[in-house]
Amino acid sequence: MAVGPSDIEKIAHLARIRIAPDQVGEVASRLSDILGMVDQMQAVDTSNIAPMANPHDATQRLRPDAVTEENQRDTFMALAPQSEDGLFLVPRVIE
Repeated sequence: MAVGPSDIEKIAHLARIRIAPDQVGEVASRLSDILGMVDQMQAVDTSNIAPMANPHDATQRLRPDAVTEENQRDTFMALAPQSEDGLFLVPRVIE
């Protein structure tokens, strides 16, 4: 998959990062190389390979699923600048 300079500019805009105009070509080339490597890995036949859940055959120690804190909802709601029906009111972020 080839990535062109216009793609890099769009990605940089969406990611809110600044890429110097003289580096756009190099970034496009490097990103194309990475995507080429991903294509190579996806081409490998893994149909006879069993998935690995954990590479160390270890089990994770789990704690009991029990409530350990008391309900402090009313205390926290009283500290909020604005709340309604048990919810925090915040300024709209997406218009």
